[in-house]
Amino acid sequence: MGRIVRLTLDDVTDDESTVTVQLGDPPSPLPEPVADLMRAYIQSRRHLPYASSRSSQWLFPGRQPGQPMNPVSLQVHLREIGVPPQRGRASAIRQLVLQAPAPVIAKALDHHDKTTTRLVTEAGGSWSRYAPGGH
Repeated sequence: MGRIVRLTLDDVTDDESTVTVQLGDPPSPLPEPVADLMRAYIQSRRHLPYASSRSSQWLFPGRQPGQPMNPVSLQVHLREIGVPPQRGRASAIRQLVLQAPAPVIAKALDHHDKTTTRLVTEAGGSWSRYAPGGH
């Protein structure tokens, strides 16, 4: 969550057909309906309760001017609107490890290799013999 709250508006690109988020290189496309939710969220930022938040470049501005939202506050907010962050995060990582080697995902998300390797096994992925490092 710490990395997510530090995203800025410049980290989100919408070319009207695809919404991407700069979590690494290349940017990650958001699937529907998440892309529509991101579009709606960005549009709704102009109605935030704090003037300093409305002018902030943080994607998730905090109550303090110039500061992003606290990760715990974002988790609480997500729960309040019906999004279980931990379960969604684990599902998202399981999906990612089916599409790319676990060490690559671990590095991109700043996770431990052993955690993502376990998730690839649980998800039934085929990247178990990938040799990380510069080849």
